[in-house]
Amino acid sequence: MNAIRNHSKRHAAVDRRQPLAAALCGVALLLVSPAAVADAPLAPVVVARPSVQPVVEEVPVSGTVSSPRVARLSPEVAGRVDQVDVDAGDRVAAGDPLLVLDATLARLAVDAAAAGSELAHEELADARRRLADAERLVKSRGIPETEVEARRSEVRADAATLKLREAELRREQERLRRFTLRAPFDGVISRKLSEAGEWVTPGDQVLELVADRGLRIEFQVAQRYFPRIDAAARITLRFGALPGRSIAARIGEVVPVSDPGARTFVVRVYPDAADLPLTPGMSAGGTLALPTGEQGLVVSRDALLRHPDGRTTLWVVDGDADGGQASVSERRVRTGLAFDGQVVIHAGLEPGQRVVVEGNEALQQGQRVAIRGMR
Repeated sequence: MNAIRNHSKRHAAVDRRQPLAAALCGVALLLVSPAAVADAPLAPVVVARPSVQPVVEEVPVSGTVSSPRVARLSPEVAGRVDQVDVDAGDRVAAGDPLLVLDATLARLAVDAAAAGSELAHEELADARRRLADAERLVKSRGIPETEVEARRSEVRADAATLKLREAELRREQERLRRFTLRAPFDGVISRKLSEAGEWVTPGDQVLELVADRGLRIEFQVAQRYFPRIDAAARITLRFGALPGRSIAARIGEVVPVSDPGARTFVVRVYPDAADLPLTPGMSAGGTLALPTGEQGLVVSRDALLRHPDGRTTLWVVDGDADGGQASVSERRVRTGLAFDGQVVIHAGLEPGQRVVVEGNEALQQGQRVAIRGMR
């Protein structure tokens, strides 16, 4: 029984010493850690200096590729569709025939008008010949002067008739021309809405033509940005059809009429790059870079470390790098707008300080570093 009691006392004493030993070890680690960090191998880093720059606000926008010209084509005269020469997806040039109506009666009308014009020519020629004969005879007093004047009047009447017949011929020829529907501009047929055998009248949509050159992107932008958008504003584009590629563009037109429901207005943008694989209706994203009119201290986005507790920190290099005495210290910062791969720093950093932008993932407070480059 005594042996059991003695064993229990020794075991209790050991249990009381364990927390004390753990605490002493923790103190020892705290005392040793700074030295251990200082004696650690130099960590290679790349640094940059923050700079004061004009602050830009980046506004994400989304929009749609649109065509500068879309025509819903309709015939100019009524008639039965004789043939349709195109289908949806066909590329056409300005002036190409697209659809032809049955023009049998129109061609007969042209033939009749041509015959009337030819007859009028002959009648005028005969009237002029008879007038010339009368003018010769009047000199010898073979016919009275009134007969000559009557023949002159006949010439004038026949000349007017000829003009009328020629105008009728041109009218019928123009009408015949309108039985063929032609492309008003270069583009692609987007819809085919008629087939041979159908009866169509002016106003009936038979084809839709979309210009596929000079495409633009139309963005809906919140109305609060309207006063800050002009032709000098910068924008970059992104397309799902071109993953990983950013395309510079220029702002063309700003349509000032806002959508009262969405509180937006339209900005039309034109890509700088030519021959992009775009088509009307394709979705597009963009980033508007709008000057704020303010100056701010900015640093590379790579310098920032964001923590789960909401803190944002970066590492600042202190000391002389050439003498091997450079070390890092962690700074908590308050950030602002981000643009062009940079972030505005409102608090926690001073101009001229060296900030780690590469190699900052595993640094420790007071750790010595070797500067491998400057950005």
